[in-house]
Amino acid sequence: MNNQTAQLLEQHFDTAFSAPDGIKKLRELILTLAMQGKLVPQDPDDPPASQLLKEIEAEKKRLVQEGTIKKPKPLPAIKPEEVPYEIPKSWEWVRIGAVTNISTGKLNANAAVDDGMYPFFTCSNTPSEIDTYSYNTEAVLLAGNGDFNIKYYRGKFDAYQRTYIIEPIKSELKHTYYGIKNCLAEITKSHRGSAIPYLRLADITHPLIPLPPLPEQHRIVTKIDQLMARCDELEKLRDEYEQKRRNVHTAALNQLLEAQTDDSFTDAWHFITQHFTELYSIKENVDELRKAILQLAVMGKLVPQDPDDPPASQLLKEIEAEKRRLVKEGVIKKPKALPKIKAEEVPYEIPESWEWCRIWDIAKVITSGSRDWAKYYSESGAVFVTMGNLSRGNYQLRMNTIRYVNPPSDGEGARTRLKENDLLISITGDVGNLGLIPPEFGEAYINQHTCLLRFMPHCRNLYFPELMRTALVKRQFDAPQRGIKNSLRLSDVGEILIPLPPLPEQHRIVAKIDQLMGMCDVLEEQIEAATVKKTRLLSALVAAV
Repeated sequence: MNNQTAQLLEQHFDTAFSAPDGIKKLRELILTLAMQGKLVPQDPDDPPASQLLKEIEAEKKRLVQEGTIKKPKPLPAIKPEEVPYEIPKSWEWVRIGAVTNISTGKLNANAAVDDGMYPFFTCSNTPSEIDTYSYNTEAVLLAGNGDFNIKYYRGKFDAYQRTYIIEPIKSELKHTYYGIKNCLAEITKSHRGSAIPYLRLADITHPLIPLPPLPEQHRIVTKIDQLMARCDELEKLRDEYEQKRRNVHTAALNQLLEAQTDDSFTDAWHFITQHFTELYSIKENVDELRKAILQLAVMGKLVPQDPDDPPASQLLKEIEAEKRRLVKEGVIKKPKALPKIKAEEVPYEIPESWEWCRIWDIAKVITSGSRDWAKYYSESGAVFVTMGNLSRGNYQLRMNTIRYVNPPSDGEGARTRLKENDLLISITGDVGNLGLIPPEFGEAYINQHTCLLRFMPHCRNLYFPELMRTALVKRQFDAPQRGIKNSLRLSDVGEILIPLPPLPEQHRIVAKIDQLMGMCDVLEEQIEAATVKKTRLLSALVAAV
């Protein structure tokens, strides 16, 4: 390895620390350099690979004559256009089948004996080990279908029929493993099958690998092992560093959320702002910050309270009076009495001007769609919103796939017709996914797996959709789920406990959430830009090497 290559490789170790997939790319680069003859210097005293190749051919003939291995099928001559790059003069290009003996395992996976004696390899566990049967060799093991996992192994084992056992002849086992691993993409691109891809024997025997002199093989393996060990250390160091950053951030947010006084809240926020750049250079922390913003919002800690705001208790009285009027006019049914809020149900303190209430206290309608809508499906018409259109963690409808219906003309169709600001909640399967009906959405309906939550006019602002995606509500979505497939009753939705701020404060909270979520968007864009820059830098360094 010349000095320039060594210096560039050193640069890669520094760059790979922070670049996404950097260490993975570094490992690939090490193998590439090794297989190009650029990782260790050549020694003119080494017997050339052409001599080793003759010895391999002679050994193969001997093993065939003894009946140790089967006579291999002739391999095609290597054409100049097949050679992918130049190698040192003392090396030779060879087909994998020319320098190895390749066989398959003999056992069906169900025939494995669980006696704890030897590792048993299948296509699914080739990179790892599970105890069972018998074989005694040193080989490269390649899964012949599925993910095409690869491993080198010394010792006793047995293998499933679709696992290829590749035994080098008169060559360094680990060098053969590294050579095959380096060209694995070339090997597997010829796979057959779609649902479960698989390799034929010819797919493995025909690809080319470089063959160095045997002494150089040993030196290459030693150097690769040293550099891979350094990659392991680097990976461990990076993981520890990332975990420490996440732990510090989690602790800082917990202090913020659990602050009991204004001073402790200020101190916690001051710590975050002091270390803002370092804490928010990874997306995971930005995701956690978004959750914390929402939680602070529904704790009354995101914006200051205004003593001139009419208290939430007054808002509840106005809603109650409006509900009585609607019941009297026959617009809505008289709601059932809600269970009284017990002290032990209240998860945290809220400002004096706020009130704890249940969803039904501020809802006009809580219902779900009907069954048997399939007979109304059509190629066009009204939009039929399904659970697939709802989102996890936000309330933006996902309309990349749209279904249409021609709804019934009876009251059932009118009951489930959606209106602007209706909040939809999945109540079966993946419970708690959300969707908010935007302005001018047009005629639309839902099915029985979706809850339609329509708030009273007083509460048709974005505070409530934001509230419904907080950890506070998610815990309540998760708590009463029933059945194998999980489900919520409409009564479960109605009984969800929520904090209600004064109406003016609701609007201030929404404005602050918008501002801070915009800041999070900018942080994620900066992280993405930095990621792209690091990736390009690493790619440029790889190209230079």
